Amino acid sequence: ENTLTEGDRVIGSRLSYKFHEPERGDIIMFKFPDDESRDFIKRIIGLPGETVQIIGADIYINGEILEEHYGKDPITDPGVAREKITLGENEFFVLGDNRNNSEDSRSGNIGPVKRSNIIGKAWFHLSGGEDGWGFVK
Repeated sequence: ENTLTEGDRVIGSRLSYKFHEPERGDIIMFKFPDDESRDFIKRIIGLPGETVQIIGADIYINGEILEEHYGKDPITDPGVAREKITLGENEFFVLGDNRNNSEDSRSGNIGPVKRSNIIGKAWFHLSGGEDGWGFVK
C-alpha cells in the first residue's frame, strides 16, 4: 500500500529539526526548489556527504546496497541517480515511496534537497481511506 495517497492530510512538526538533524527514513515536507508555492512530502534516503547511486532496482549509499522496505515497487527508472551523486554538506537525497510514480531527487528539476528547503518532519496523517488516520511510518 502507499504510505500516503492523494487527498491525505499530513500533520508535521516544524520543531523536530530544531533539536536534531533529519535522519535516513524520515518523511519530510519541503519546498520545491524553484517554486516556493509548491510543497513536497518524500522520504530521506541519502544524507549530507554520502554518495547515492541507483543500479537496476537497488539503491547504493557509499557503494553499499541500502536495505530498506519503504518502496512500493522496485525502481524502474533511476533518473539522474543512474550516475553517482555526491551530496553536499547540507543536501539530502529523497524518494517517494511510490517509486515509479514519484517526482523526487531522481528528477532533474528537483535533485538533492537543501536543508534550508526542509519545512519539517511528517508525523501524523489523516487518510481518506478505510483506516481514517495513522502515524506516518
